[in-house]
Amino acid sequence: MKPVFVAFLFVSLVLTSSFIEVSMAGSDFCDSKCAVRCSKAGVKDRCLKYCGICCEKCNCVPSGTYGNKHECPCYRDMKNSKGKPKCP
Repeated sequence: MKPVFVAFLFVSLVLTSSFIEVSMAGSDFCDSKCAVRCSKAGVKDRCLKYCGICCEKCNCVPSGTYGNKHECPCYRDMKNSKGKPKCP
């Protein structure tokens, strides 16, 4: 039983580290656009995280710090698991 647990732990660690690396890797385009978008956010780190995810998938970020989502329909239409807008 112990070798199975150790193998599971190892696989979990590898998957987690690769996920963190991918989620933290950002392009200069997305990093700069999201910095502007999230500049007035109350929870800046969360805003930057989700903006970065949306930007990588959609290749665009609406201008300004709020609204203007009509400029990027992909960004506007992304939903979280609860059906609410994912992108800030």
